[in-house]
Amino acid sequence: MQWKEDKNTLVAQVEFADFKQAFAFMVQVALLAEQLNHHPDWRNVYNRVEIKLSTHDAGGVVTEKDRQMAEAISRLYAQWDKK
Repeated sequence: MQWKEDKNTLVAQVEFADFKQAFAFMVQVALLAEQLNHHPDWRNVYNRVEIKLSTHDAGGVVTEKDRQMAEAISRLYAQWDKK
């Protein structure tokens, strides 16, 4: 999973075998977001998930909180068998 910084936002797009896997991954990310109290801006189309992270409380810029969230999401993604 690769993150890039674009317009004060960390952005990543990932792909799964099907919609069920993509949605299950999103559920895991949602639980993580609740735990860390840091919620992504995201989009899902069939087997693809696009995630955007920025800290609204800091004026909509990338902070250490976003970098930590991105690392945690990347660890979740690494656990998936995407085939």
